[in-house]
Amino acid sequence: MTDDILFSLRNGVATIQLNRPKALNALTHDMCVPLERHLRDWAKDPAVKAVIIKGSGEKAFCAGGDIRKLADRESGGAEYRRRFWHDEYRCNTLIGEFPKPFIALIDGIFMGGGVGLSVHGSHRIISEHAHFAMPETGIGLFPDVGGTYFLPRCPGELGTYLGLTGTRLKGADIITAGVATHFVPREKMAALEEALVVAAPADKAAVDAVVARLVADPGPSALAQAKPQIDRLFSGATVAEIMAALEADGSDFAQEQARIIRSKSPTSVKLTFAQLRRGRSLSLRDCMRLEWRMCNHVAEGHDFYEGVRAVIIDKDHHPKWQPATLEAVSDAEIEKYFEPVPQGELQFD
Repeated sequence: MTDDILFSLRNGVATIQLNRPKALNALTHDMCVPLERHLRDWAKDPAVKAVIIKGSGEKAFCAGGDIRKLADRESGGAEYRRRFWHDEYRCNTLIGEFPKPFIALIDGIFMGGGVGLSVHGSHRIISEHAHFAMPETGIGLFPDVGGTYFLPRCPGELGTYLGLTGTRLKGADIITAGVATHFVPREKMAALEEALVVAAPADKAAVDAVVARLVADPGPSALAQAKPQIDRLFSGATVAEIMAALEADGSDFAQEQARIIRSKSPTSVKLTFAQLRRGRSLSLRDCMRLEWRMCNHVAEGHDFYEGVRAVIIDKDHHPKWQPATLEAVSDAEIEKYFEPVPQGELQFD
């Protein structure tokens, strides 16, 4: 058992604590294995009424997967990537299908893999210190951990906007996007956790009643004000249409989004767009199966390793993408990422 993730049970409320504060609680495969086991056991255990997940420290709930390790091209790296993604995606699915209240207390950064551990739960409660993003197009990946499912279900075209640009959100904007359900200030988070344990709520309504006693107004949402413009600009049937709309629009906002998208991996941008459009009509399980195929194909390419090098390892922020432009990425190449992989399909049971 690793100390990087802790499990406890009190008064019928199980608690998961991500416990790598110095690493911003980044998720590893050694954390996924016991997490999956506990989720399966708790789902069937009548003594468990609800589950809480939280992070250690004040900086992060979970900043994502351990990207450095995932991008290790040395001996054993390929096997680690397969095992990590396979078991991480199984955990994401278990959370999405969990038959009892699953409550994420998000008091800090949550990105990538940290979103996968929270957004699929019944309650996602943020503080004023919560920072959300799905920044994968900037490292040659795609918004996985169920992004295929939850991003297309954000209001309007917000999911497309967030997936392509990797924009970071705070406070009321996270709620506007549908990523969080409630806002509770940091100073009341501990009291909320204790109230949940005391109440041992066994259904969504019971959790809502506890949260209602401590919930607060997160203030105005700039994202809500920008949503009509985002819906108009990001509604295109192709990436080319979206880019044309952005570049033809005279606003500073549109011009900045066009610049941001062109700085990302062109392959990742087009792959993400195709992924999110497919996800609109797929079940969570089918979305996770699709992502399993996609990540295995990405691992065979160039941009993921180059993006991690440029952004996380060398930090020069000048990745050399291949292909280098959106126009050079063909639809036929993108379609290959959705094909079955030699590793077989993602298994859930």
